[in-house]
Amino acid sequence: MYCEYAHSMGFSVRKEHLSYWIHTRIIKCRAFCCAKAGLKRVRPSPKKYRKLETRTGCLACIYFTTDTEGRNWTVTKFVEEHNHPLAMENEQHLLRSARSISKIQGSLIKNLTDAGVKTVHAYNFLSNEVGGFENVGFSKSDAYNFVQREKKALIERGDSLSLLKILQEKQLEDNMFSYDVRTDELSRLTSFFWMDGQSKIDYDCYGDVVIFDTTYRLNKYNLACAPFIAVNNHWQNVFVGGAFISEESIDSFCWVFNTFLKFVGGKLPTTIFTDQDQAMAVAIERVFTGTRHRLCQWHISKKAPSKVPCFNNEKTVRGLFYQCMSKCDSELEFDRYWNEMISRGNLQENRWLGIYIEQGGTGLQPSTRMC
Repeated sequence: MYCEYAHSMGFSVRKEHLSYWIHTRIIKCRAFCCAKAGLKRVRPSPKKYRKLETRTGCLACIYFTTDTEGRNWTVTKFVEEHNHPLAMENEQHLLRSARSISKIQGSLIKNLTDAGVKTVHAYNFLSNEVGGFENVGFSKSDAYNFVQREKKALIERGDSLSLLKILQEKQLEDNMFSYDVRTDELSRLTSFFWMDGQSKIDYDCYGDVVIFDTTYRLNKYNLACAPFIAVNNHWQNVFVGGAFISEESIDSFCWVFNTFLKFVGGKLPTTIFTDQDQAMAVAIERVFTGTRHRLCQWHISKKAPSKVPCFNNEKTVRGLFYQCMSKCDSELEFDRYWNEMISRGNLQENRWLGIYIEQGGTGLQPSTRMC
């Protein structure tokens, strides 16, 4: 929305401030500013020429904030004035934030360059098709950068072969080692799963309760780590299988869970703990039929202060919540502390707490501190 406004007015946009609600990945505040905001640090240089000034200290910006659910967005600050000339209509197509290569355009450039056509000629062909450079939607340098990124991606695909070689070598060293890979329509590796012999033994012994989680930290290939963890008789975490996945979708999770079952002979875990991911929940219901799905206490406790603001200044209410989470030995005791917490904090209308009652109340309370 703001980018479209900026393009029509004749200035480029840059991302500025970003903050999240505490202990969540829900955006609390997102700000965009004029690309000429701020000032460049002046550094002594022996060069005789000067680069074009791209920062003028412009204050034009817009701030958006959301509620704790991340559903309702509100404009809380808007500065309209600029301290620099705006681009003319015939220059607006050169604004950085207005330039992008669409999937169709990228596919066409890739096909032409793969066929031996030079990048500049591919760009000229596109401009002729749409009636001029100003209608293409990106610059010639953008086209060159796109081609370079594609070449880099091709080089890095060689790492997929290296990975397969490592997995095959592990299989030769350990006859119980199992792995599977998943590719897209272009035969590019998108996900892989592995489980060694010790993992299979540990799962057979301690696999009645497992913890499954996907890390927020992605690796250089944008793959999320998704391990299966169990707890042995010494209360130690043991790895019982893992995957790297390119997307956290229902289809992707179903593939991971089906592969896991295939490698353990179809033995379902009695209980599985996860975070509150909806795609994960649907996949568990489809594949792990009969397995009890519970939410991890750690994730619930981390989200609580942002979902229930009174926890931050009402120690008694917060204490009752953590009493429910880890100190109750029976359903009756849980219900007593839970109802007292709701009453003391006037939390009858709190949607986040209400979800736990709707989804089973005490059924979501049990957890493990090791997940």
